[in-house]
Amino acid sequence: MPEQDLTDAWCARIQEAAATHRPLYIHGGNSKAFYGRPVTGDALDTREHSGILDYEPSELVIRARSGTALSEIEQRLERHRQMLAFEPPHFSPHSTLGGAIASGLSGPRRPFAGAARDMVLGVGLINGKGEALHFGGQVMKNVAGYDLSRLMAGALGTLGLLTDVALKVLPRPETEYTLKQVCSQQEALLRCAEWTAKPLPLSAACWHDEHLYLRLSGTEAGVRYAQHQLGDSLLEQDSSWWQRLRDQQLDFFRRDEPLWRLSVPPATPPLAITGDWLIDWGGGQRWLYSKENAATIRQVTGSVGGQATLFRNAQGKEDVFQPLPGPLFSLQQRLKQAFDPEGILNPGRLYAGL
Repeated sequence: MPEQDLTDAWCARIQEAAATHRPLYIHGGNSKAFYGRPVTGDALDTREHSGILDYEPSELVIRARSGTALSEIEQRLERHRQMLAFEPPHFSPHSTLGGAIASGLSGPRRPFAGAARDMVLGVGLINGKGEALHFGGQVMKNVAGYDLSRLMAGALGTLGLLTDVALKVLPRPETEYTLKQVCSQQEALLRCAEWTAKPLPLSAACWHDEHLYLRLSGTEAGVRYAQHQLGDSLLEQDSSWWQRLRDQQLDFFRRDEPLWRLSVPPATPPLAITGDWLIDWGGGQRWLYSKENAATIRQVTGSVGGQATLFRNAQGKEDVFQPLPGPLFSLQQRLKQAFDPEGILNPGRLYAGL
């Protein structure tokens, strides 16, 4: 179906859903169906709306329809030695661009290159009234509506159906090394805090099971120099290690227990929560399996200025996302009312009542 015809059909469908108060479950490849609260509603699959609309390698900008597979975009960028710098998690071969932006999730390179929302230049979307809207632009200097574009990153489809996204891309590094060091969690956090403050070409830092993994990205000479600055290390030979971390394919993630994602200031010392830890983003993102209750995990995380999300295997027992203070929840309600007054788009995916 031609692009405009499909957009018109989606507008008409959302208008009908709003008029009849029938909720819609918006999804792409469903690779992140586990994330967030469950949604009931008529399925609206975005994958029929796919394809790269515009790509200018010299401008470092790509624009594609929301149902476009991430793998298709990454393969196109690879031909020009470019990349999505926020390393969006795939979780499955069916992951789409719209799902990557709607979830707002970023991979291991995030603290060194930027988050998903930082790369969004503009979006097309259909709101809960069935109106086709465009925010932002397709060049890095265009700031019109920029914040509204970024607002869609992490909204999980509760504010609108994404139709297309324009993203900033970056050149792929000339070379990359992964170093492996033996150390405790506390020592790993201290090393990361020290090294991220220095002009080293770090592009990822992760600790698990008494090993610190460091990725260096840049020129061959710069990476070799940094390797010597970081002390005794082994060169990790598994070239897929960071991709498997990004997509949660490491053995650590192969469990049916509730998996917590803790976002904290990177230099925060080890938290007083018993469990099995994996530390990513140089300390800023911490994955946890624990038998502690949700209230304890959130209290400890909140005491250091962080937030705790029940990322996988919530089993319907707890709120998935950190409960919002009253004023912030009221702001979320006003945003939902402005974009989706009948509350039909992925209702309750983020919080009950939104």
